[in-house]
Amino acid sequence: MAGETDLKTLLASMTPELLDGTYVFATLASGVPQPEDLDPVMVFREREGLTLIVTEEQAGAAGLTASFRCRMITLNIHSSLEAVGFLAAITTRLATAGMGVNPVSAFYHDHLFVPADRAEEAMGLLMELAKESR
Repeated sequence: MAGETDLKTLLASMTPELLDGTYVFATLASGVPQPEDLDPVMVFREREGLTLIVTEEQAGAAGLTASFRCRMITLNIHSSLEAVGFLAAITTRLATAGMGVNPVSAFYHDHLFVPADRAEEAMGLLMELAKESR
């Protein structure tokens, strides 16, 4: 099932959804096993170690040192992994507002991790971008 590639359609049709919970980024050194009771929303292996995005509660319970307290926004449109410019347009809009964002592309959707204290503002900016693109 192929995802959408047309930038105008992607921007106009996205319906951002702010998910419950607060997330953090944590890391485990190379060779350190992931705690068994941890259920990360994302795992990425780098040379330096394993990056995990987990709920703040899970990180605390596992004794992990965490950074970037954030909220997760899912862009509810099935975007193609080959789509050009979608995340660039979105991150540019957030950057113009002085907001950092950590985007993650998965098979069906793109997800944004935005500062927890600016999540509602990010949602407003994304809704505005979608409306302008219609």
